Amino acid sequence: MVERYAVVSCHVERPLDDRVWRLFSRLQARRPGGFRIAALIRPPDEAAGEDPARWLERAQEAAARAPLGHHTHWGGPAQARPVEGDPAERVRREGGWLRDQGLRPTIFCGGGWYVDAGVAEAVAGLEYADCTGTAFRPSYLPASARRLEASGPCWLELRGGHRLLELPTTHSLGMLARVAGRPGGLRERLVHVYFHDTELLDARRAAYLRLALAVLARRRVPSDLAEAARTAAADELPVNRAFSR
Repeated sequence: MVERYAVVSCHVERPLDDRVWRLFSRLQARRPGGFRIAALIRPPDEAAGEDPARWLERAQEAAARAPLGHHTHWGGPAQARPVEGDPAERVRREGGWLRDQGLRPTIFCGGGWYVDAGVAEAVAGLEYADCTGTAFRPSYLPASARRLEASGPCWLELRGGHRLLELPTTHSLGMLARVAGRPGGLRERLVHVYFHDTELLDARRAAYLRLALAVLARRRVPSDLAEAARTAAADELPVNRAFSR
């Protein structure tokens, strides 16, 4: 693995919105800064009237361009974090459905940055790497909200001796913009920047994203989440025991 590198992911939460999808598709195809932007895509919610066939076409397009990830919204399109039921069961069910459609996601990210021991075990069972951990506390989350703190790649130790590769998210677009051009502003070995597809509706924000990624590419070697997972898995990584009990 290179000494210092960067990856970029997009939480694709409105894949059936034609305008949002068009903007994301164009950006992903252009690879700003040389980054293959992983699509962490929310599966369709048929109860909300979302069309699985059209969703599948778009997921296949995204998978042909860059790494594909599984992004779960437990409460439906507009509710990311769980409100009821078994969060792990939904992850397993969605993962099985994705495979039945011929898709092979390699990354997972929980909506609203939610992850617990059961979810982590379900993600490991699907043979994904995880990027739900963050190096920052999202400002909108209450102090008591369940989340995983991780500053760099690590192995999550799970119950029963299993483990899960964690590739944490380190920067939002706003965070990247504040530090990318500053000497010493990027300290992480793995810089993992994320944004939401809906941010592209703001033309100024979309332009700023392209600029920020061009600056980032001068500070770090561009990589992608699939390559990061392959190479990190072979490294000597620290162990995080957050889910071992």
